[in-house]
Amino acid sequence: MEKEVPERKSPFATEPIGRLILKFAVPSVIALLVNSLYNIVDQIFIGWGVGYLGNGATNVVFPITIIALALAMMIGNGGAAFLSLKLGEGKVDLAKKGVGNAVALVTIVSIVLAVVFLVFINPILTLFGATDALRDYAIEYGVIIGVGLPFMMISAAINSMIRADGSPKYAMFSMIIGAILNVILDPVFIFVFHMGVQGAAIATVVGQVASFVVSAVYLPRFKTVRLSAPAFRLSGRTCGNIVTFGLSSFITQFAITIVMALTNNLLAVYGAASIYGSEIPLTATGIVMKVNQILISILLGIATGTQPIIGFNYGAKNFHRVKKALEISLIASEVVSIVAFLIFQFAPMSVVILFGSEEGLYNEFAVKAFRIFLMLCPLTGFQTVAAVYLQAVGKPVQSAILSLARQIIFFIPAALLLPLALGVDGVLWTGPVADGLAFLLSLGLLIHEHNHLKREHRLQSEAPDIA
Repeated sequence: MEKEVPERKSPFATEPIGRLILKFAVPSVIALLVNSLYNIVDQIFIGWGVGYLGNGATNVVFPITIIALALAMMIGNGGAAFLSLKLGEGKVDLAKKGVGNAVALVTIVSIVLAVVFLVFINPILTLFGATDALRDYAIEYGVIIGVGLPFMMISAAINSMIRADGSPKYAMFSMIIGAILNVILDPVFIFVFHMGVQGAAIATVVGQVASFVVSAVYLPRFKTVRLSAPAFRLSGRTCGNIVTFGLSSFITQFAITIVMALTNNLLAVYGAASIYGSEIPLTATGIVMKVNQILISILLGIATGTQPIIGFNYGAKNFHRVKKALEISLIASEVVSIVAFLIFQFAPMSVVILFGSEEGLYNEFAVKAFRIFLMLCPLTGFQTVAAVYLQAVGKPVQSAILSLARQIIFFIPAALLLPLALGVDGVLWTGPVADGLAFLLSLGLLIHEHNHLKREHRLQSEAPDIA
C-alpha cells in the first residue's frame, strides 16, 4: 500500500512562492552554470596555453559532452519530475521507485555511451566537423573526456533529484567541488607540466569524479523517500515515465549537438570560401555557442529550480501556487536574458578576449558572431521556462514539441537555406530566425496552458458552492 504524505508538512505547499523559488533556483542555477563552465574554463586556459587550434579541437569534442548531458538531464529531470508529482499525490512508494530506477538507468546509459564514443572516436569527430588541422588535438582531448563521461552523467542526474528532494544547496556543493578542482588543475597541467589539451581534459575528469563521489554519498540520505535495493530494480513502466517526463530536457540538449555538428560543417565549407578560412569561423562560433550555453544554463537553472515547486503543487491541485511560480520564473528569466543581450550587443570583445589574445579577422568574425547569432536571446528565457513548465505539469509531448521546434524544425532549414544567399554570415543568421519562430510557438502553448490553469482554478473555487 502506498504511503500518504500530508500536504501541510511540505514546504512546497506552505512556504511563500518567491522564497521557495529563491531557495531552489539559485543553487540550481549555480550547479548548472558550474557544469557548463567545465568546458569554458578548459577553453580559456587552452586559448592562452595552446592557441585557437586547441580551442577549435575542444569545440569539435564539445557535442559529445552535450549528448552526455542531454541523456543525463533527460533521466535526472525526468526522475525529479516523477518524484515531485508522486510526492504531491502522496504516492511515496512510486516516488522511491522513480529515484532508484533513474540512478540505475543513467549508470547503464553512461557506460554504453562512453564505450561507443571511445571505440568510434575518429568517425564521430569527423561528423562533428574536425578538420585535418584540428584532429590530433581533438583526439588527445576527446579520449580523456570520454573516460570521464559516466562520472559526469551520473552526478548530473543525481543532482537533479537531490534538488527535487529539497536539498538544492547540496547539489550545488557537489558541482562546485568539481569546478574548483578543474580551475586549480587546468593551469597546473597546461602551464606547469606542459600537457596542453590533455592536461585540460585530465583536470576536467578529476573534477567530474569528485562531483560524482559527493553526489553518490547523498543517495542513502534522501529525505522524502528511503531508498532500498528493490527501488533500483529496473521497471519498464517506471523507466518509461522517467524518459517521458524528461524527454523535453533531452531534446533541448541533444538538439544542441545536431545544431553544433551542422553548424561546424557549414562553417568549414562556407568559411573556406570567405576571407576568414575554415578554422576562424569554426573556433569563433564555437565560443559563441559555449557562452550561449552559459546563458541557457542560468535560464534552465531558474526553470528547473521552479520545477519541483510547480510539479508538487500541480499534483496537489494548488493551482494558484502553480500560476504564481510560473509568473515569477518568467520574470526572472527575462531579466537575465536582457542583461546578456546588452553584453553581447554592446561589449562582445569583453567576452572574446577571455579566450585568448587574437587579432584582425578572428576578432572581427567573433564580434559579428556574438551580435548576429545571439540577437534575439531575450526570447530564449521565455521558451526555456515554458518547456520546463510543461514538463513539470506532466505534459511531456507539448514540452518536447516546443524544445524540438527551436533547435530542429526551425533551425535546420534556416541553416541550410540562409548560407546559400549570405555565405558564412548566413550560418549566423539562423540563430535569431529560430529564436523568433520558437518564441511565437512557446507563447501560443503557454497561453493555452495558462487558460487551462485558470479554468481548473475557477472550477476548484466554485466546487464548495456547487456542493
